[in-house]
Amino acid sequence: MNRNEQKILELIEHDPYLSQQEMADALGISRPSLANLISGLIKQGRILGRAYVLPEENAILCIGGANVDRKFHLKAPSVHGTSNPATVTRSVGGVARNIAENLGRLGHEVQLVSVAGDDPEWRFIEEVSSPYMDTAMTKTLSQGATGSYTAVLEPDGEMTLALADMDIYTEMTPSYLEHHRSKLMRAKLLAVDLNCPKETVMYLQALASSSNVPLAVIPVSAPKMDRLGEDLSGISFLILNRDEAALRLGISIQDQADWKRSVEMLLEQGAKTAVVTGGKDGAMAGDENGVMHFPAIETQQVEDVTGAGDAFSGGLLHAHLSGYGFHQAVQMGMLNASKTLASSQTVRPELTETVLTKELEELK
Repeated sequence: MNRNEQKILELIEHDPYLSQQEMADALGISRPSLANLISGLIKQGRILGRAYVLPEENAILCIGGANVDRKFHLKAPSVHGTSNPATVTRSVGGVARNIAENLGRLGHEVQLVSVAGDDPEWRFIEEVSSPYMDTAMTKTLSQGATGSYTAVLEPDGEMTLALADMDIYTEMTPSYLEHHRSKLMRAKLLAVDLNCPKETVMYLQALASSSNVPLAVIPVSAPKMDRLGEDLSGISFLILNRDEAALRLGISIQDQADWKRSVEMLLEQGAKTAVVTGGKDGAMAGDENGVMHFPAIETQQVEDVTGAGDAFSGGLLHAHLSGYGFHQAVQMGMLNASKTLASSQTVRPELTETVLTKELEELK
């Protein structure tokens, strides 16, 4: 923005009921010149309509999947080719939605941007999610089913198989997001998962770059890594696991040197901060100041691995937004993931900012 455009926004913030002539007089320009400047600000999404209402800012927008999760908990180690005794639970999930709940429980204002069917599954998701996030920006379609995720878990909590129906997210197009451009431009943070089409991720990268808004990208699974473009410019945080990193980079990650090199390559491709998680082996993370390994935080009893990665992302992003340094932010993410592993819930119900801060202090 130029100086006059900045001054117009300052005037409106101070008094949104100023007339165009009053603003023109304050800037020392003609009213037609002011009208042209305001028209440009409306097109940029910095002013909403002729009433000069400034869009809300400082919300975190989580963009991507909101699913119904079904988990089959095996009573004994799986045996392929036959029936396996199990108990089944239903809960809400989706990477973007899970991260949104983590951040909402940690005290942030969060808005979920997703696509769902106009069906009981979405109403279930909305009911469970609404205490922690605003779901008004999620579009419901009469033709289409809400996303679903089914996981089969071994007795030790490790996942042996997962099935996902995510076809509805093809509707998460740049043209849909363009309707919300003003909110995207004034967000505190954008977090997108790779349930979104490639062109949508690229749209958000460009918007984040032009608007100077932090953007976090979190893959969903290795098969969806092709939705991430070659150029990672505009991505403030890229958080992925070793399988996803190896597939994207076309390398084999066999040891610490390979692991460290994978983070360096992601930084070279344009990401400002890159984290490659390794489960029990911890995480390798880096930014412009270098790359370092973070050992895993021990979990006494693993109840369920589902949601641990989203808990890591939520904890790291919360720490960054709360002013913690890079090292502590990664530690907070790992701590939240460790505590989530010990919970039977995808997002641990005891999570609050106070609880997580106390847990970090006890870790020291």
